[in-house]
Amino acid sequence: MSDAGEADVPEPPAPPDRDRGSVEVLGTAHVSQASVNEVRDTVEREQPDIVAVELDEGRYRQMQGGTPDDIEAEDLLSGNTVFQFLAYWMLSYVQSRLGEQFDIEPGADMRAGIEAAEETGCGVALVDRDIQVTIQRFWSRLSFTEKLKMIGGLALGITDPRTIGLTFGAIGGMVLGLLVAVFLAPLFGFGDLLLVGSVGPATLRYVGSGAVGALVGAVVGLVFLPSLESTGGYADGYLSGFSMRILAGVLLGTVGGLTLVATGTFVGPFSAATLENAGTYAIRGTAGTLAGLGVGVSVGAVLGLVLGAFGGDVEEIDEIDIEELTDGDVVSAMMEEFRQFSPRGANALIDERDAYIAHNLNELREQGYDVLAVVGAGHRAGIERHLRNPGDIPSLESLSGTASSSRFSPAKIIGYLIMVGFLAFFFLLIMAGVRNAFLLKLFVAWFLFNGIFAFTLARLAGARWASAGVGGAVAWLTSINPLLAPGWFAGYVELKYRPVNVRDIQTLNEIVDDTERPLGDAIQAMFAVPLFRLIMIVALTNIGSMIATALFPFVVLPWLAPEIGGVDALMGQLLQGAQNSLELIRGLL
Repeated sequence: MSDAGEADVPEPPAPPDRDRGSVEVLGTAHVSQASVNEVRDTVEREQPDIVAVELDEGRYRQMQGGTPDDIEAEDLLSGNTVFQFLAYWMLSYVQSRLGEQFDIEPGADMRAGIEAAEETGCGVALVDRDIQVTIQRFWSRLSFTEKLKMIGGLALGITDPRTIGLTFGAIGGMVLGLLVAVFLAPLFGFGDLLLVGSVGPATLRYVGSGAVGALVGAVVGLVFLPSLESTGGYADGYLSGFSMRILAGVLLGTVGGLTLVATGTFVGPFSAATLENAGTYAIRGTAGTLAGLGVGVSVGAVLGLVLGAFGGDVEEIDEIDIEELTDGDVVSAMMEEFRQFSPRGANALIDERDAYIAHNLNELREQGYDVLAVVGAGHRAGIERHLRNPGDIPSLESLSGTASSSRFSPAKIIGYLIMVGFLAFFFLLIMAGVRNAFLLKLFVAWFLFNGIFAFTLARLAGARWASAGVGGAVAWLTSINPLLAPGWFAGYVELKYRPVNVRDIQTLNEIVDDTERPLGDAIQAMFAVPLFRLIMIVALTNIGSMIATALFPFVVLPWLAPEIGGVDALMGQLLQGAQNSLELIRGLL
């Protein structure tokens, strides 16, 4: 995080002349007026040397009216930090929603402790761990299923389960139907009879030229969108311009493609045979997309009903007696429920912070201070347990570092397999003696195919030209390296022009909390928030590269393979390369 605001971090007063002080832990509910009153009364009654609050420096500065922390590129774009901010958003949203339900500002108990300390002349100490460290360690401990549940819970705050089910079902069905119809059906030898068996070559040329023209026109329209600065961001004008340019590009491209066929003119690689193949793919793709849409909507509707039946209702917050949140039994039950959801996540979010706060409180006690610690009720029992046995408190070093993600996660394993396969593919072709010209064309095709997909989806998310260009330029390399992603590079460049700060999370909470707003308007408003837009740029750039990597063997290789005799000949060259490699190894041994 960068420097934030003008609020100075409080310094404790000089240590009193006593060998050892004391610590009293006051458990509060962060959204309870009764807790605010209790904090003020306790500080005035006890007159401690120091009031210790469950805050870190960044949250303290923000609470005191300082400028929100700008999120630095290295903070946001390292590893899974984008997803960590989603977790931070989720937790912030829950607390914000509770605060709104009970008409009190979240964190009012901490503010009351600070103000009461200042009024009575007590010192103030910040004893909590940095929130970014906590969120990073929390996210790294969650399993893949738990992460999906958290993000799903945030989505349920935006709209109802049926809308979510229908939306994801429709999108997933269309994508799956397109992939099956265009790429998998031909491999199993079915689909052509009903789809294109009775269509003549001339019709296929018209269909193919129209489809290619529409695709090229859409990409050109997307690429030449006006910059966000010239239109004031994702306002109505930008979205209207976005839609109109895409539509105009599709119409002009379609007309242009049909004109080429009507006049008998074919440009560059778009020969008659190529357009006929494109027409076949277009017919298959359209049929598969429509079929997938129908199946996806049906499945999504069922999924939405299931989520609605078992997913609960956010309005049930009203049934909680907020004053009971400071009761030990109630808090213990809530903590136990969270541990059942994610034991490892609870360790990072609760247990480690208990130990961290207890360590700081014990240090103040050993320096002779009498301390009143104002903490959330869920931390009270753990902190007091550590304070009774200070020798068993873990070191700050073990609690402060960022946690590394799993060394052999499924995603990384798949990434390594793709990298090994890519390198082995080129190595075997080299060992087979394939001429350099073909290898160069293959590499250029890989570079362009990945770059175009990553660049186009980055622009679709609203990336600047420079950001999308960088993401597209590195996509060929990052798509074969499981430790890199083009979205990180695109996001890094984007942050140079567009600052993002933690206040964006509160803005997103306000948008999500407006349940009266239509879903389309909510999404539009979320895109106007720099943090959300940056997350979408990073995500869509990565998705573009992933799609290109998955489609390359099915789309590009069959197009280039005829130069060396077709796909069968290409497979033969790979086998020959493997045999030559074995002979070389045998000779060396």
